[in-house]
Formats: sequence, structure tokens, C-alpha cells
Amino acid sequence: MNTSKLDRYTLKQYTRLIISFFGCLIVLSTYQYTTLYFKGVVDIIFGGSFFIALFHQLGFASLVGVILVFPFNFWEKFRPTWGFNLIFGVLILLLIIEAMLISYYCTALVPLGSDLLGYSFADIKTTISNSGGMSVSLVIGVLVIAGMFFGLYKVTSKYYHFISKMYPFTIILFSLFIMTLFIDGKPINQNKSQYLAINLYSSSTEDTSYNSDVEYPLIKRPQIENVLGDYFELQEEKPNIVFIMVEGLGRDFVGEGAEFGGFTPFLDDLTTKSLYWENCLSNTGRTFGVIPSLLGSLPFGKSGFMELEKYPNKLTLFSILKNNGYHTSFYQGTNSSFDNVDRFLKSENVDFVLDKSGFGNKYKMQAEDAAGSSWGYPDKELFKKSMSLPREEEQPRMEVYMTISTHEPFIPPQREAYEKKVKQILSKSDHQGKTKNVIEKNDNVFATLLYTDDALKEVFEAYKKQPNYDNTIFIVTGDHRLIPIPQRNSISRFHVPLIVYSPMLKKTKKISAVSSHFDVVPTLLSLLNANYELQMPKRVAWMGRSLDMQSEFRCVKDIPLMRNKNELKEYISGETVYSDGSVYSLDEDMNLSASFGGSKAEKKLTSFKAMNAYVTTNDKIIPDSLAIFSKQQEEAFSEADIVWLNSVYSVQNSDKGYFIARDLAFDKEYDRSLLLCRYILSEVPSHIDTKILTGRINVWRGNYAKSIEILKECIKMNPNYIDSYSALFDVYYWSEQTEEALKLIQQAEENSSSVHEIKDKIERAKAQHHKKRQTASTHFQD
Repeated sequence: MNTSKLDRYTLKQYTRLIISFFGCLIVLSTYQYTTLYFKGVVDIIFGGSFFIALFHQLGFASLVGVILVFPFNFWEKFRPTWGFNLIFGVLILLLIIEAMLISYYCTALVPLGSDLLGYSFADIKTTISNSGGMSVSLVIGVLVIAGMFFGLYKVTSKYYHFISKMYPFTIILFSLFIMTLFIDGKPINQNKSQYLAINLYSSSTEDTSYNSDVEYPLIKRPQIENVLGDYFELQEEKPNIVFIMVEGLGRDFVGEGAEFGGFTPFLDDLTTKSLYWENCLSNTGRTFGVIPSLLGSLPFGKSGFMELEKYPNKLTLFSILKNNGYHTSFYQGTNSSFDNVDRFLKSENVDFVLDKSGFGNKYKMQAEDAAGSSWGYPDKELFKKSMSLPREEEQPRMEVYMTISTHEPFIPPQREAYEKKVKQILSKSDHQGKTKNVIEKNDNVFATLLYTDDALKEVFEAYKKQPNYDNTIFIVTGDHRLIPIPQRNSISRFHVPLIVYSPMLKKTKKISAVSSHFDVVPTLLSLLNANYELQMPKRVAWMGRSLDMQSEFRCVKDIPLMRNKNELKEYISGETVYSDGSVYSLDEDMNLSASFGGSKAEKKLTSFKAMNAYVTTNDKIIPDSLAIFSKQQEEAFSEADIVWLNSVYSVQNSDKGYFIARDLAFDKEYDRSLLLCRYILSEVPSHIDTKILTGRINVWRGNYAKSIEILKECIKMNPNYIDSYSALFDVYYWSEQTEEALKLIQQAEENSSSVHEIKDKIERAKAQHHKKRQTASTHFQD
């Protein structure tokens, strides 16, 4: 700033700063409504909601003005120009934060709140980079905001010179802020920074104290009604169970009467051949909660069950079916460390996990977005890879898929062809008005839906060629509804289809009664137990009960709904919906209408929050005696170990932890290096560099067999990663296992696209084998 003309800044200049700040907030609000208009979310830019937003921005600017006037005065009196420069920088920073939060809102259509605390820095970085990234546009945006703020400050010089006294001004600002508290604000027209701050405060100060004499409040007998028994003609052998969790698959896109129907033709047809719950609810509004809810009927914890620092004893479909002879597997095309999926699966002793690292060079990753990032492998590649893996005909299987293509940035393979198909479908459909407008402006989203629907069709065809297809039950559902497409109400994001298909179905049925993901595991186990007498725990702790089979609409359940991490704000009790302080009635079209008398639902939500916090933080879901897989003893660390580990490593950055462990190993402090490796892998089981390091340390200690075992696991886990092969070639060289080295050469060349990087080790292995053969031949001749 040029301060040559003024020795000290006064309230007049401070007032101009606040007015300029408000002017920039007006521009940001205009940007928000313009973006939402061109996405088809709002019908008009400068409508009543926009002017309410301006009033809330005025209130926020007033609050900021009141708060910052004191440091401004203090620093100006302490050192001339310091106060002005400080406030100038703070206001620009606040504008940048508000711009970023508005951009987030325009993408997610929900403001960022306390769910921010539920994600690690690595998860936030991954989400941002894979959803558009922080590209040059961010830098340009920051420069534009700073330039706009400075420009407005210059313009105000000739209009606001008459303000010269502090106290009348602060009273005016404070009065304006108080006035905004009486203006009803919705997320769309609230200041996003203020919303985030209030949300974080409310979440951190919420009272979840639990008062009860019941030590394990969820424990019950596993006597769930077998509501599926009449619909299946099961075979003598236990059936295979296949779950397909489709990213963003909301009910609004699938089945008869879908608001945005026509873009999932295979699934639409499948609903008519299945048991189809058209009014199923995912218990969380984001992907973080679908695995614990759908496969474990588990409570949420504060930020989602998989985010718990230590998992309490639990029962899931994975553990119960594995205990009954099932082979369990999980397939996804993304990084399994995201949302701690790998930790959860490890705690359930899942037999095989496929993620982004395990595909090899025969499969093509999803195209990179503008920022150069990719989530991983698209849905067709995921299913193709899964179908290439061997399956034992004699052993029943539980297989779980998590898709990714229908997630931002929506760039499916053959994008142009699918977008062309969207236009063709739209031209022949009955979509009109706003719905048609939304589809036209989000054709990439609907193109991705068509792609994923094709992928599902292909995998069902592929399963027909797999062992025991006729003895398989398929469960298809969404983890939540697609976020970027406008939603009718606060329940829409949870509203997903639930499709149960099997060649063993005796009859099909469309069910309109409301159920949730919590009800799937109890219902499925009731069916299996009635026919095969499973080894079942004497007590269970399911959050749900049997799926409601009523054809007509009704809701007779109590269903908690976690909107985002740290945001447990919705609760359904019968046909009453409590949502973030408002009460509604739920009708047969899953629409909400204003209602009264919601105190019962609100009390149930408050009670649930307390119970949820109690059982997850105190390990009170089930006692040790009922746990199939108790907390693994090998992961236990002594108090002294924990003190040392905490002194050298923070779990927030597993890569940094790996480098520390590597340096310790290089210094031959093998025990400490292995301890740190074990700790890292207990938190991030998919961190392959750490696992490779444990293999190397074992061979440096002379334990060849253990080293080979670990490194083979690494190759199985990620057949494309060249470091695993490099380490194993060293082990084979040092132990003179030349035949094994030759087999490894073939494996590396088939699976790794980086095999050229270890050309020297491959040549060394060949030379060693040739020399060994020559030596053997010489001895034979002698």
C-alpha cells in the first residue's frame, strides 16, 4: 500500500475498507447465483433469495467491522499504518475464504460445515485434486479479488469522507448485524464463512452426555423376521452374495417415475425383475458411511464410523459370513486409504482387497481432469479386472464393489459419445421445464450415468459366466444421491434405490414402504440363517431391523441420517422428519411439507446422538465375548512404544512416517524402524512403500522367507508397482533363487508398465541363472 500521503489512518479509511469489503461480498453473491443459474439450480439470478443474501452479507460485513475496529485502532496508535495494512490483509483473506466456500457450495449444493473436521488433510487434498483441483484459475481468482477490493477502496474515497467518529459508526454496524439475526436465512443466502464458523462452534460444544444404566444399549437377540423367505428358492449350498454400491445413485435417476429418468435403462429394467425398494434411504449423505451402515448396521460415531481412532468390537456381514466359510473380497478403482476404507476392511479380516494400486498395466485409468488428477479406474475397468480374478467354485463368496465414475469431475470414457446419447434421449423424453434445463446444463453428469449403467449391464452379463451364478444374490444400491444435481428437499440426498436380484427369485415386487441401509444386514442374515443355520452370535447390535415389505407407502421406522461428517441433523420418526431445526411430514412421493409437533423426533435425535457417542467412544457396541474378530493383539503397542511413536510421527502424514522409518532402517535401527512401520500400517494398511520396507528390513536381518512372503503380498496388492519387484529381485539374488527370479521377470513384464526401470536387476538375474546352470553343468561333467 502507498502510505506516503498519510502518516496515520483514521476511522474514515477504516470505514472505506469495510464498505469495500461489503461491495466484494455483493460481487461474490452475484457470482454464486449466476453459477447456480447456469447450472439450472435456480430459476432467476436477481430474485428475492438474492436480496436476502445481500442482507446477510451486510450483516456479516457489519460484524466483521465491529470486531476488527479494535485491532485497527490499537495497531494504528502503536505504529502508524500497521493497523490499516493488517486489516487490509485480513479482509482480503476473508474474501478469499468466502470465495472458496461459495465455489464449494456451487459444486456440492450444501455449505461446508463441521464435516470439514471429519476429513484428514490428505483426504481433503485428494478430493480437491480429483474434483477439479487448484489450478491457475485459483491464482487468477485471488488476484481478481485483491484487485477488486483495492479498486473499490479507491472509489469510496470521494463518497465517505464525512464519517470521522468511531462510536456512532460501530453502533450502526452492530445494529445492522443484529437486524440480520431476525431475517430467516437458508444455506443458499447465508454468508458461507459465518455458516462454517457457527457450525464448527455448535459441533464442538454439543452436549452428547449419555445417561443410562444399560452398558450395551444396542444389544438384542438376533430374532429378525425372515421377510425374504417367501421370495427365494434357495439351493442346498450357501449362495454367493454380491453388493454393488454405486456412487451417487439416487432414486431420482432410477426406476419408474424418476424425476431425471431415462439415463439408467439397464437398472430401470432390473428393478422390474427384482425385489425393489423405491424408497430406501442411505443413512449418510456422503460415501464415508455406506460401508458401516450397509454392511454392518453400525452407529456413526462423531465423524463416521471409519474415522474412529480405535474401532470398537463390532459385528458385520463380512465377519459373520467369513466365520461361516465365505471368501470375502472388496473391489474399488480408487485409493482404499481414502475415508479409512482399508483400515475398516483390515479390521474385518477381508480375504482380498482390490484398489487403485492393484490393477496393473492392462487397464486404463480414468482420464485426468484439468488439474491433472484422476480418481483411479473407471467402472468398466473395475468390473473387467474383478472378472479376470479366479473364483473357487466350491467356496461361497461375499463380494463388495464400490464404483467411482459417477463422481466429480464426471469424465467417463468415450465422453463425447455418451453426451451425444444424452441429447438423443432428451429429445425423445417427456422432460420439460426446469428438469430438462438441468439435464441440458449437466450433460456430462448424465453421460456418466449412462456409462455406469452400461458397466453394470456388462458385469451382470459377465457374472453369468462365473461359477455358481445361479446361486448368487445381487444387491445394488447407491451410497447417496448425486450431489451436483439440484435436490427437492433435505431428504433427497439420502433417497436411493435398493435392488435385490437373483436367479433364485420366485417372484418380484416393487415396495414403496420406507427402509434404510441399516435394515439390509439383519434381513439378509435372517434369510440365510433360516435356511443354513449359520453360526450366529447369541446377541447382535444392529441399528436396523427387517426391511419393510409393504407395497404401499408407509414409514414406521426410526431412522437417523448423517448429512456429512460431524453433521447429524436429520431424524425420521414414522412419517415425521426433523431436519436441522425444522419439522416436516413425509408423503408417498418422498416430498416434505411443513408440520408441527416435531418435539418427539427432536428428542429422539438428541437421545440417539448421546447413545451414538457413548457406544462408539467407549467400545460399548458389543462385549468381547460376542466379537468374531476381536481387536488384533499384534497391533497392540505398549505405553512406552506410543510415547516414542508420538514423538517421531504424526498419523496425519503416512509418507513422512515412511521416510522416518526408512532413515532408521538405513541407520540399522531395525527394531524401531519395524515398530514405526507396524504403526503406520495399523493406520494405513494400504501404504505399500512401508510394507516393502518391512520386507527389506527382514532380508537385511537374514530372514529371507519372511521377506519373500511380505514382498509377494506387496506384488499381489499392487502388481504394477515396480518397487515391489525390485526388492524381491534383490532377495532372490542374495539367496541365489534363480528359478524364482526368472518367474518374477515374466510376472513383472506382464503386469508393470515401469519394468524398464529395473532392467539392470533383470539382466543380473538372468546372468546369475546362466552362471548357476554353467556351474551345475561343469559339476555334472566332472
